[in-house]
Amino acid sequence: MTAEGPTPFAEHTRQVPWEPSPTGRPVHIRLKPAAADAVRTGHPWVFDQSIQKQDRPGQPGELAALYDRNNRFLAIGLYDPHSPLRVRILHRGTPVPLDESWWRQHLRRALTRREPLFDPQTTGYRLVHGESDGWPGLVLDRYAEVLVLKLYTVAWLPRLQALCRWITDLLQPRSLVLRLSRNLQSTAPQFGGPTDGSLLHGTPIEPPVPFLESGLRFTADVLRGQKTGFFLDQRENRRRVETLAQGRHVLNLFSFSGGFSVYAARGGARSVTDLDLSPHALDAARRHFDLNRGQYPDPECPHRTVQADAFEWLETAPPESFDLVILDPPALARKAAERAGALRAYRHLVLRSVRLLRPDGILVAASCTAHVRTDEFFDLVRQTLRSTGRPWRELATTTVPPDHPATFPEAEYLKCIYVQVGGPARRPRRSLP
Repeated sequence: MTAEGPTPFAEHTRQVPWEPSPTGRPVHIRLKPAAADAVRTGHPWVFDQSIQKQDRPGQPGELAALYDRNNRFLAIGLYDPHSPLRVRILHRGTPVPLDESWWRQHLRRALTRREPLFDPQTTGYRLVHGESDGWPGLVLDRYAEVLVLKLYTVAWLPRLQALCRWITDLLQPRSLVLRLSRNLQSTAPQFGGPTDGSLLHGTPIEPPVPFLESGLRFTADVLRGQKTGFFLDQRENRRRVETLAQGRHVLNLFSFSGGFSVYAARGGARSVTDLDLSPHALDAARRHFDLNRGQYPDPECPHRTVQADAFEWLETAPPESFDLVILDPPALARKAAERAGALRAYRHLVLRSVRLLRPDGILVAASCTAHVRTDEFFDLVRQTLRSTGRPWRELATTTVPPDHPATFPEAEYLKCIYVQVGGPARRPRRSLP
C-alpha cells in the first residue's frame, strides 16, 4: 500500500452529506518521522513543513488521514490548506468511521466531563475546550441558556450546519451564537461563512446575557465582547481572591469587567479599585459591582473606577496604597517573536505593583501569554521580588481550570502566582569603625 493509493483506512471512512471531500475519501498524508512521533505521543497539530507527501490537494475542512513513513495509519484530522497549521487531529489510533454517530458521541464525551464540575450556582463555563477535548480550533461556552460557539479555523465552516444540529440536539439552548477569531473574521466571507456574532439558532440576543458564577451575578456581551463575552478561565482564581480579601484595600489592574473585584467585595474587602483603559469595560465593572452589593458584608463597600493605561498609571501611583493588587494583563505576546518583550513588560509590571503594596500585602500576578511558559513566568515573578529587597513568601500557584484542560504544552496558557510581600527593603548594616 502507498499513501497515494487505496489504504486500509479508506475502508473505514463513511462519506456523509455534510463531508466536504469532493472525492469521498480523505486526503492521504505521509508525515516526516519527527512529526509522526509527535502525533503518536498525543500532539494535536501537524504543520505544513512536517508533511513528506500527500496524494492530492485538499480543500478547507476535508478529512486528512495521516500515515508514518511505513504507511501505518496514525490519525485523522481536519485539513486547512490556507494555514501553516495544516492538519488538526480529531482521532488517533485504530481507524473508526467518522459518521454522524461518531461526531455526536465525540461531543457527548466533552459535555459529560463537565457534569460533575458545576452546580446551579454557576451557569457560566466552558463546555468544549478545543484540542484538549478533541475539537481542535473550536470552543463552546455556556452562559445560562445561551451558548456561544467560537471557531479559530476555516476547516469548521463546511460543517457549521452539522455542528449547529449536534449542539442544539444535545443541549437544547435558547440561543446559539457564532463568534469568529480575528483572523477568521476576515477570511470567513471568502468561503461563504456567516459573520462574527451571527445567530445560529433560537431567539435573537439582547446583550448583555446574565449568568451566575459561584452565586454572583454577571453578564456577558456574547456578540461583541472579548473571547466569548467573559473571562471564564479565571473563575478559580477569582474564588481564591475572595478568600484573601478580608479587610484589604484592593486594586484590580487590567480589570476588564471587574470580576475579581466583585469576589473581593464579597470576601470582605474594605475598598476596591478597578483600573482599565476601556470605558466599556469599566461600565461593565460598575454594573457587576452594583448587581451584587446585597452579597457583600459591607453593602456600602467603596468601588472606584479609573480609566487609564496601567503602564503609565503605575509610574505615578502613590506607594504602599493597597493591601491586595491583582495583576492580570492581556496576552503580551501574540507570537513567539514578541516573547522577550513580554517578559520585560511582566517584570516592569510586577516591580511597579509591589511598590504599591503595604507591608504584608498580597500580589496576585497572572499571565495568559501562551508563548511564556508556566515555569518561566513563575521564576520571573520570584526573581523580580528578590530584586526588590523586600521579604516575601509564596502562597500558591495555579494553572488552567478544570473546564479548560491542557493536554499538550501549548494549551497551558494560563498561570497565576500568589505572594505576600513584607515591609520595606532591609538596608545593609553599617560596619563598626
